[in-house]
Amino acid sequence: MADNSETKKTGQLNPPASAPAAGNPNPSNVNKKKEVDRMRRRFLWTFLWGYLGVNFLMFLRYFFPRALFEPPTTFNAGYVADYSLGVDQRFLQSNRCWVVREPGRLFVIFAQCTHLGCTPDWEQAQNIFHCPCHGSEYDSEGINFAGPAPRPMDRCHVELDPSNQILVDASQRYIMDPAAGTNQFNDPGAFIGA
Repeated sequence: MADNSETKKTGQLNPPASAPAAGNPNPSNVNKKKEVDRMRRRFLWTFLWGYLGVNFLMFLRYFFPRALFEPPTTFNAGYVADYSLGVDQRFLQSNRCWVVREPGRLFVIFAQCTHLGCTPDWEQAQNIFHCPCHGSEYDSEGINFAGPAPRPMDRCHVELDPSNQILVDASQRYIMDPAAGTNQFNDPGAFIGA
């Protein structure tokens, strides 16, 4: 009988090693859970700081509004004697205008195709303006003769100032529209006598 009591005591004293104690969780599971929580927090903080950073950049962008810098519409084109007969392109890049001198008059053509607003090219060899977009063609006076352009190119207001320099105002334009019966090319201000 003594043997039975000893086995009972030893059986009760040694619990099985495979069952973990209720109060002590497995340390590897705890470390994994802490690492997952740390990654979640890091992701959320990164997202929050990124969101706030983008909003701060948009806030700073507010103080630098988008502005369209266009050339002045009124400019000084020099003296009539500075121009020879034909089309002069010196104001094409800066003011989008051609100065044309013919015998007895000088006028300024605004370099905008009347079809869709492209800038035509001056073809010196052919003595025409050619729009590369859709093939509209104009003669040296800016009057259309081929392509889809509905009317001639506009002319800018020109006048001589007190020192006999040419003043061009590209905001005031003269048009010729045969379909509407309008022809302003011979109005005062559309040309100057040269």
